[in-house]
Amino acid sequence: MAKLAVLVSGSGTILESIIEAGIKIGLVVSDRACRAIRVAMENDISAQIVLRDDFAETFNRDAYSQMLTHILLQNNIDAVAMAGFGTILGKSIFESYRDRILNTHPSLLPKYKGWHAVKDALDAKEKVTGCTVHIATIGVDEGPIIAQERVEIYPDDTESSLHERIKKVERVLYPQAIKLFLDKLDSERILGE
Repeated sequence: MAKLAVLVSGSGTILESIIEAGIKIGLVVSDRACRAIRVAMENDISAQIVLRDDFAETFNRDAYSQMLTHILLQNNIDAVAMAGFGTILGKSIFESYRDRILNTHPSLLPKYKGWHAVKDALDAKEKVTGCTVHIATIGVDEGPIIAQERVEIYPDDTESSLHERIKKVERVLYPQAIKLFLDKLDSERILGE
């Protein structure tokens, strides 16, 4: 069975939805102290902080990514799911885990990439936005799309209210996509033996 690591940085609500979906998680890694680490420990999941203490422009993204990749490989991780992970990673992780890193994003990619996707959709007066699950690549929010679901934008929506409705969709769509992805990895492994 493919061993999954989940990368987190925040409250852990996406991590909780993955756990509630019955997906076995081998490791949770965060780039900072956060509630998600506590969620992992409360669910008897191995958790580790790979601290990012430098948020300046001089941050060594490649060195950080190599350290994270080393930890994932040491723990025999087969696939990675980003769940609100706040650090953009360098090429080493994408080389070691090519096509095996999933991410979820609060827009209908390719529209509105980056950290302000919900605000960007509101500012553009869109009628619909949504959630996308995609393969993470070194290009931020540019990887192949695995699943998407639409979310209507209401006239009285704020960034907060819209983002919360997107998160509700995300907490269902992402675990479904992860399950299918892990099943596919397992099938490929069996066929390769």
